[in-house]
Amino acid sequence: MPKLRGEAFWRETLRSAHYVVAPMVDQSELAWRLLSRRHGAQLCYTPMLHAQVFLRDANYRRENLYGEACPEDRPLIVQFCANDPEVFVQAALLAQDYCDAIDLNLGCPQMIAKRGHYGAFLQEEWDLLQRMILLANEKLSVPITCKIRVFPEIDKTVKYAQMLEKAGCQLLTVHGRTKEQKGPLAGVASWEHIQAVRKAVSIPVFANGNIQCLRDVEECIRKTGVHGVMSAEGNLHNPALFEGRNPLVWEMAEEYLEIVQKYPCPLSYVRAHLFKLWHHTLQVYQQLREELAKVKTLEGIVDVNRELKLRCQEEIANQKEGEKPKEGLPFFHWICQPYIRPGPKERCKENGASGTEKGVRGKRALEEEEDGNSELLSKNKQKKKLRNPNKSFDPSLKPKYAKCDQCGNPKGNKCVFNMCRGCCKKRAFKETADCPGHGLLFKTKYEKSLSWQSSQRVIQNPEISRRGAVDVGETAVLEAAGDR
Repeated sequence: MPKLRGEAFWRETLRSAHYVVAPMVDQSELAWRLLSRRHGAQLCYTPMLHAQVFLRDANYRRENLYGEACPEDRPLIVQFCANDPEVFVQAALLAQDYCDAIDLNLGCPQMIAKRGHYGAFLQEEWDLLQRMILLANEKLSVPITCKIRVFPEIDKTVKYAQMLEKAGCQLLTVHGRTKEQKGPLAGVASWEHIQAVRKAVSIPVFANGNIQCLRDVEECIRKTGVHGVMSAEGNLHNPALFEGRNPLVWEMAEEYLEIVQKYPCPLSYVRAHLFKLWHHTLQVYQQLREELAKVKTLEGIVDVNRELKLRCQEEIANQKEGEKPKEGLPFFHWICQPYIRPGPKERCKENGASGTEKGVRGKRALEEEEDGNSELLSKNKQKKKLRNPNKSFDPSLKPKYAKCDQCGNPKGNKCVFNMCRGCCKKRAFKETADCPGHGLLFKTKYEKSLSWQSSQRVIQNPEISRRGAVDVGETAVLEAAGDR
């Protein structure tokens, strides 16, 4: 059977999916996908998988894709991050029998993607991307799709999308943010960019960004003309988003935990999902937040979930008539609802029952610290500050180090060559010299070695020892004569 392409692929293989659950690292595992499908999701992606690891590690393949067969988990798209055409295609060949399409991640903006040179950090390398998609389109039995972020310029974003389409991409998901828009700097996604891409290409387009409820989905489709809408954070806080419902949190949590019993996943995934589902409630019940963070078994998580449910039910029973949600929430905290991430200058008051002076930032640290203010420090630095209140993170107060004459790294204070240890070691070895400051004793060890070899020869040949004694005596006589 020939491989379906473009509109035919979306209509027949993906069953004209409009409601899509995004690929989310450690969060769109099988159990969560099944929960989302029960509540309106029509298409799901796997978490982003690393192509190179998937290719070489059988355990990684089994844990992330080759596990228990689940016919309900279709249609399904497997997403890979990669930066090498051959590696990408070889990994995709191992995955294609377990999914309906292979997606190339060109949208991840995180630092790990920058270090690994993949995701949104490939968006300027059009020649490489063309080669990757062309090869995948040629070799795979399933279509190749891409998920991208936009450029600041609409024209460049459109040309980028057209290049991917021409290379063989059969469906494009456009996240309406640039790679710099992440964490507290995320801001609002540009539907204008998405609309321009939709008009410029003939393949199906999914939109991603600004989706918190079903009304957002409908408005996005109406304004941009896309085939479907993808949700990530909105889905994590309300898995019934695509049903247009805001259910009680414990209903979704209990249903998810039941699915996990049948389709196990790492405990860290389960805990992370409950932190999202119970996000607003955990700001009220801080002790249970701490218990959820520490619990080490699935049974323990179930117990914390049960206690949260009982606390909320007790609160509902004691509720006064006409009482309204607090903290500006649209619903009471025990109802699934969106979480709006605070901006870089906003003070997040999520810690502390009354949201008072213990405000800390949300999930990610600001990329620029200001004057060492603890409220603008990353969580790691805040912990260091607790351990050492006098610690300062002001760059201007950092001690200044003298630089190595060779490479510019800090030099050793007692180095005889004025170098860092690495450069000093190379020079000392080359010149058979010592550097006590760095504990390098090449000259001393060489001399000891010569002395030891000499003593071994003497022990093995007594005649040499006797002649050596005579020579020493003669030398002494001559020296004495010279003194006179």
